Amino acid sequence: MNKLSDINKDFAQWYQDILAQAELVDQSPVKGCFVLRPYSYAIWENIQKVLDKKIKETGTQNAYFPLFIPESFLKKEAKHVEGFSPELAVVTHAGGKELEEPLVVRPTSETIIYYMFSKWIKSWRDLPLKINQWANVVRWEMRTRAFLRTTEFLWQEGHTAHATHQEAVEFSMRMLNVYKEFAENYLAIPAIAGIKSDNERFAGAERTLTIEGLMQDGKALQLCTSHVLAHSFSKSFDIEFQDKDGNLSSPYCTSWGATTRLIGALIMTHGDQNGLIIPPKIASIQVIIVPIYKEEKDKNLVLNKAEEIKNLLLNNGVLAQVDSDDQLTPGAKFFKWELRGVPVRLELGPKDIENSQVVLVNRAESDKTKKKQFVSIENVDKQVNILLENIQKTLFEKAKKRLHDNWHHAQSLQEITQKLEEHNGLYQTGWCGSSECEAKLKDYKASIRCLLESKEHKTCFSCGELATKDVLIAKAY
Repeated sequence: MNKLSDINKDFAQWYQDILAQAELVDQSPVKGCFVLRPYSYAIWENIQKVLDKKIKETGTQNAYFPLFIPESFLKKEAKHVEGFSPELAVVTHAGGKELEEPLVVRPTSETIIYYMFSKWIKSWRDLPLKINQWANVVRWEMRTRAFLRTTEFLWQEGHTAHATHQEAVEFSMRMLNVYKEFAENYLAIPAIAGIKSDNERFAGAERTLTIEGLMQDGKALQLCTSHVLAHSFSKSFDIEFQDKDGNLSSPYCTSWGATTRLIGALIMTHGDQNGLIIPPKIASIQVIIVPIYKEEKDKNLVLNKAEEIKNLLLNNGVLAQVDSDDQLTPGAKFFKWELRGVPVRLELGPKDIENSQVVLVNRAESDKTKKKQFVSIENVDKQVNILLENIQKTLFEKAKKRLHDNWHHAQSLQEITQKLEEHNGLYQTGWCGSSECEAKLKDYKASIRCLLESKEHKTCFSCGELATKDVLIAKAY
């Protein structure tokens, strides 16, 4: 394995090194499309498992909709097609001939789903209708980076229809809170919740809600979004229902989603110079057991005891695995599993067995504070569970402190841009609400990440006029 680039000097290359050396992704023959290798896909499966349960708890059911969408469907919602046109992949030929109507490869599924909703919704008794799908989407991105912005990516997208606007707003907020709780309690990423500016909202939405995270290089990353679509799609697709008074009405819709971008967020929030650090609640391997022996006569003794400990941990809800690879030295195994970010390592040799103990190593500790801890084999399951809880908490608190330390207040565009040149970070400031003032940020590769509930600034950062709200500004991925 090659040495990782310096995380403090070249964060972008460090990220690329992690992707390759930890065997998370590989480049496919198609530009911008990446192969998710088993280790990263296992993390995605765990994200799916947790989020799917939380989504179903809202009364939402899973379904699946086609990958191909008639081009005319996207044209029914003007803002939607305008927002996605540059990113569309379109099929014009199939079966050896030109198609009568081009088919768009799914960039998102509002249009096909609301076409189906128009068939399924006829009465107020059919509402609310809540559907989710786990799928892949294609957006023809110019600049790609694995997990963060790719031509094809995996996600879940939820779509709901409600009788009233208030119900739609409340449900979109509920889903945003589901994402925020998941990001904080499972990914250990502090999430900033807010509303996107009109220029940053989803194409066709009335309102876009977001949760934003802060990465170690001081850049923001949009983690998940939830949109109040209101009538934009329901009227475009002629969705009507008879309300309780016998009148025809259009339902109010929402859509919301989380993607494999969350894996990129996890890497950039918790990694260090030795590699990944995976929060225990989302790790596919929580404990790696490394057998250590020099003499062949000790091999079976150590391996058998390692298997016993693994089974003890598995029976107590811990995802444990034994690395019995004879091709690697113990030192090489330590390096490998540190790079992959497994939260806890257990080392076991003949003398440890003799003393009824195992060596425990905490991946979340820095090289300066990292100490080997000896625990009895009899109590290893209890000690490991305690440590896993502590690691989960420690990772969140560390990320929370970073967020606090990099959250600044600023009064003017000049002050913000000067500070962004010196070091990245989040800058809370006032905004008058005009697109002209917001657009000036693009010259500095910055943007309004979200509108904030708190209002502490009286004047706009750009024009100096009266501020109507506070916003959070940052450079972002």
